Amino acid sequence: MLAFMAAIVQMIVPMVGAHKRWPGWMAVAEPAATLQFLMTAFAFAALMHAFVTSDFSLRVVVLNSHSAKPLLYKISGLWGNHEGSMLLWVLIVSLFGATAAWFGGNLPPTLRARVLAVQAAIGVAFYAFILFTSNPFLRLAVPPFDGEDLNPLLQDPGLAFHPPFLYLGYVGLSMAFSFAVAALIEGRVDAAWARWVRPWTLAAWIFLTIGIALGSWWAYYELGWGGFWFWDPVENASFMPWLLAAALLHSAIVVEKREALKSWTILLAILAFGFSLIGTFIVRSGLLTSVHAFANDPERGVFILIILAAFTGGALMLFAARAGVMEARGVFGMVSRESALVVNNILLAVSSFVIFFGTLWPIVAEMAFDRKLSVGPPFFNSAFTPFMVLLGLVLPIGAMLPWKRGRLGRVAWSLRYVFMLAVALALLVWAMQTGRSTLGPVGVFLGAWIVSGAALDLWSRTGRGGNRLGRLVRLPRADWGKGVAHAGLGATLFAIAGLTAWESEDIRVVQLNAPFEVGAYTLTLTKVEQLRGPNYFSTTGTVELARGGRVLSVLHPEKRTYPVAQMPTTEAAIDNGITRDVYVVIGDRQDDGGWAVRTYIKPFANWIWGGAMLMALGGLLSLSDRRFRVAAGARKGAKQAVAAE
Repeated sequence: MLAFMAAIVQMIVPMVGAHKRWPGWMAVAEPAATLQFLMTAFAFAALMHAFVTSDFSLRVVVLNSHSAKPLLYKISGLWGNHEGSMLLWVLIVSLFGATAAWFGGNLPPTLRARVLAVQAAIGVAFYAFILFTSNPFLRLAVPPFDGEDLNPLLQDPGLAFHPPFLYLGYVGLSMAFSFAVAALIEGRVDAAWARWVRPWTLAAWIFLTIGIALGSWWAYYELGWGGFWFWDPVENASFMPWLLAAALLHSAIVVEKREALKSWTILLAILAFGFSLIGTFIVRSGLLTSVHAFANDPERGVFILIILAAFTGGALMLFAARAGVMEARGVFGMVSRESALVVNNILLAVSSFVIFFGTLWPIVAEMAFDRKLSVGPPFFNSAFTPFMVLLGLVLPIGAMLPWKRGRLGRVAWSLRYVFMLAVALALLVWAMQTGRSTLGPVGVFLGAWIVSGAALDLWSRTGRGGNRLGRLVRLPRADWGKGVAHAGLGATLFAIAGLTAWESEDIRVVQLNAPFEVGAYTLTLTKVEQLRGPNYFSTTGTVELARGGRVLSVLHPEKRTYPVAQMPTTEAAIDNGITRDVYVVIGDRQDDGGWAVRTYIKPFANWIWGGAMLMALGGLLSLSDRRFRVAAGARKGAKQAVAAE
């Protein structure tokens, strides 16, 4: 409640001060942002203490914890529920606002005051949401002896860290939104503004990348289905802002370098955060069912819908009113890096809207036409894949085109060996995989094309003459970051195509000590035993994995039952390899004494998450480049502001 009041002050006083040019009122923003963060952090620490010490006088602890639960899951139980996760949300909102206050000293005072005021307005909306609909500190008159436990599916290391990273990404986009709205109010969008907004967007994109990768990894090994992506509404809710944030990053580069695409960049900043709010609405409204959605009453959904309409609708109205002040200065030819980045933006934005349409169309069809429809993976795969293929084809060419005006033939000629290598590898795979789909060779081509193109782009920046390796090492971190991130995308696209095209599945009833063949491997179920964990009972199998008579590993697939939650889970056993995973799931005992066993051979599965981590690493390298820190463009902006006054 104290943080709520501090946020209200921060929302109003600096905004009025910026309008009136009153330095004292604008200066209120920094202490208010710091106070807001400290108060929220105190509340968050108090709730965490309640979870760690199993304080069952709190309703949220009773519903989401248990005294026998391991400490890690007591802590993650804090954000494994609606109320606690919203407290984490406002903690991160206040943290980003406080960070902008602490390290934004070189920003023009009026812009800084307006950014912090808009960020505080977002906080005010969500503090009100928590206080009036989702109070995590509701107490019980008669505390029970023990709690009802956390959803067993969430009692996993991947899911313990997945939500905080996602929220850091979602809320990080609020800073880009705040900068966009502040710039619209101020009536100035220039290269310095783009340089300030890029680090915040890049940080949010990095966190989203890590969060999505952790969620995908968890779904792969925990749900027992053997998949890494299911086009689930909640997965889509995080993927849409990720695509728009990637488009915003590339668009901001054009504003910074060429002072073009200003309107489009502002619009992307608004839409990226708008889609983060849409994701919050999808997860918490009960509108769509999902494996990892918060099933809550519609009243909360209506509140979030009002927040979504107020911020996104208000920002879009302001955007329409101030469009005249965002006149582009830079001009560029049809063949240029600017044009390539426009194509990149179009592909990313349209693919995001395709996912949005597919996610919400069943609801629209039921409400408007009284028809029950199911939009599943076949639609998303066929509608989304072409955009990613086109993006992969354009990426190496666009990355090497010069600014303002270039020659397509010259860039294409420099990439000829990269193209020949990619085609040769694709043809080799096509010849080896007799009778299979074209998806595998296409994935190999795209992966080799993007990764080799990124390597050539880095090498081309070393100039000519001797000691090119030395110059390569000394290239700016932003150049390395771009190359590593693009290579990560290439690795991920290749891995997804390879896994989808070449995986094999075997489902059978297995008798103890009876070997069976799956692909090139021999598996033997040697025993099944009943074990007890800290807060669950387990049926654990022991499976020997061999190839050519040599035992490679011993796997222990499990079926767990959590007696408090009265819910079973599947724990797959996976033998990880560089080029393949052997994935084993044990099922129920059959009438003949055998056990149901599912086995998958999944080629290049780990390359999916390895590629995602490479993308995040590329983002970190770029973020560490001193030229792209918040303060880097501040002096220029401050001088411009002084000159204008």
